[in-house]
Amino acid sequence: MVKRTRHEWAFRARFRRKSFGWRSQPAVKRVKEAVSEIKKVARKDRVLGAEGAVLFLERVAPALEQVDSSSGSIGTAVNKAIEALVPIIAAAPADEKTRGAWLERLWDAQQEDAMPYIELLGDEWGELCASREVASEWADRLIGICRMTWSPDENVGGFFTGITNCLSALLVAERYTDVMDLLELEPYGMWHYRKYGVSALAAMGEKGAAIRYAQDGRDANAEPIAIARACEEVLLSSGLADEAYSRYGLVAARASTYLAWFRGVARKYPQKTPAEILGDLVELTPGEEGKWFAAAKHVELFDEAIRLAYRSPCSPQTLTRAARDFADTNPSFALEAGIAALHWLVEGYGYDITNVDVLSAHRFTMDAAKNAGCVEETHRRLRDLVANETWGERFVTKILGRELGLA
Repeated sequence: MVKRTRHEWAFRARFRRKSFGWRSQPAVKRVKEAVSEIKKVARKDRVLGAEGAVLFLERVAPALEQVDSSSGSIGTAVNKAIEALVPIIAAAPADEKTRGAWLERLWDAQQEDAMPYIELLGDEWGELCASREVASEWADRLIGICRMTWSPDENVGGFFTGITNCLSALLVAERYTDVMDLLELEPYGMWHYRKYGVSALAAMGEKGAAIRYAQDGRDANAEPIAIARACEEVLLSSGLADEAYSRYGLVAARASTYLAWFRGVARKYPQKTPAEILGDLVELTPGEEGKWFAAAKHVELFDEAIRLAYRSPCSPQTLTRAARDFADTNPSFALEAGIAALHWLVEGYGYDITNVDVLSAHRFTMDAAKNAGCVEETHRRLRDLVANETWGERFVTKILGRELGLA
């Protein structure tokens, strides 16, 4: 057994039961600090770092019981903490007795987590076991309860928080047939569980069956992005990059912003040109062409960026920033971006628009015009543009009317 080094964890005193009030930001900050502390220790002593990770995961949910989780920020912070700490625990060179104790502590913490905050541990249980043998032991321990939980007999079935733990352990134990047999009992066809079947079939070399299994899910609430990612992974692992791209790659990379979405596709499929990826994404999202302006600008497809900016509403602030940033290096592009910003302002688009937004769009447009040597022509274009404003109370006209000779 590896001898444990005694260590005074700074986060221990901060994570006591109900130690945080309702505000989420102080808790988010403390979660991040705890993860940083554990990572720092783990770089020098992997077993000690893993011990700290287990301690944190034991204490985090009780400490957050009173925190308002409605914004999702604290849940996101804990999920990221789990993603960071699970590899530390899994990779630690712990002996059998130490790892067994860690798993028991984490199991108890997960079972007592009422919120729940650490339910993602179930998906990582096989990795936490760190060996096929330990994973198989846990699978044997849990599989009977899982079968009873999914029994058609309503007097026997119920709810069990260890189902994903069992499925994850079965995968790591390479008991793929047991995974499929267990999933045959699952009554609702939920993707949360079916994804393990996809992984099991793929591991058995049945790639086509894995994709069909993913697509044939009976759960009406299944996330299409998650399913696309699973199918994409199967095809990529088979060396079928072109098929993965055409069937699933675009949907699988969907992100919180359109620029991040584009980057995700480009990063995974470097054999595709930026123009090709952009065109495919634009085609996939009809009516949202303007939202791809930033992506086109990012890969220096400047002419296409301007065309997209006019095809559907585009954020005036985004266009104005482009006019500002490129006024010196690419004034012709900056000029057109600024005019497009004013076009959408005249049409009444934009979030929380103020007079500063209007004045900035005009200023940076004229800066670009000066650099491009077309001040008079640009002034005339803007005057004609603003003169046709009819939306609302003609907000842009009130601000720029005198400057453009319209007042």
